[in-house]
Amino acid sequence: MSRETAESLFERFFLPLYPKGVDFARVRNEDANPAGNPALVQGLADAARIFSEMAVALFGLEAPLDFTDESVHRLSRALTKERRDRWSATPGSAERPAELAQVIIHGTAYLGEVVVRNHGGVWRLRSPLWESRVFLKTAQGEGELALFQWWLKSLSDDGLDESLGTSLSDRFRMYVENPNAEPKDLAPFVDKDRRLPRLAKVRYDLLYKHLRAHLPELRDVGKDFPSPERFDELELKGLDFLLVGDGRMLVLSGLGKNGLHLFWLDPKGFQKGAFIPCDSFPAPIVRTEDEKVAIDFSRSGLSTRQEFLWWGP
Repeated sequence: MSRETAESLFERFFLPLYPKGVDFARVRNEDANPAGNPALVQGLADAARIFSEMAVALFGLEAPLDFTDESVHRLSRALTKERRDRWSATPGSAERPAELAQVIIHGTAYLGEVVVRNHGGVWRLRSPLWESRVFLKTAQGEGELALFQWWLKSLSDDGLDESLGTSLSDRFRMYVENPNAEPKDLAPFVDKDRRLPRLAKVRYDLLYKHLRAHLPELRDVGKDFPSPERFDELELKGLDFLLVGDGRMLVLSGLGKNGLHLFWLDPKGFQKGAFIPCDSFPAPIVRTEDEKVAIDFSRSGLSTRQEFLWWGP
């Protein structure tokens, strides 16, 4: 079976819904509400409300989604290949889009409403409405969030692979939550000079025991940390622990079957992750330099370096 990409999902489920010969540059840049008609914006709000209620049946939730940031992470955790493939199997028509398309259309409205309600985002309408974007101004800059494309990418095979850091949750954290966060406002929760030993044999249960023994201040790895099953699938050969930001965050790094995995945790647990494809030999080196996390590694035999600010990507 061929891999599903954002492009293949778009071509199968959305391209037939556009007029033949459509100018996509125009669709994605032309204001579809120049008069500021509030009814059109309300239409997106209504679609978001419908999705919040649909989510109970779609994802087996006990209650509708509540438009909080946490609800986006709950939603992301509920996106699986099995659900995507089940929605994909339901055919659509010109009058009624396929189930997968309906999920994405309403889900785009929901995600946008979360940004509007919680972060001061402003809808910028397009036609069709699912191409609408949200303008967001943050401490790190401003721009438009192409949420429809987020959904397509997040439901691709790569987007559903937790190791790649491209899930809906990862995108929301990177482009909405993190730009307004002030990592330096975090209080140090551990002595910055504490040295944490390497975990040579990596299993989920052994990681918990290791942290409990050497970093009891970290009570939990958090809801968004990879599940035990997913963690085992990474096949990590070892885990190293690096305190950054004067003891404000902990970085876990481990070489897996496909490259280097990094996890940033604060006192509340997992906050973000990164994946760097690299050679297994020589082993990558992760260290702190000034206010950065620097990674020296080899890719296809060539020495390479990548750097992140201490609070991650």
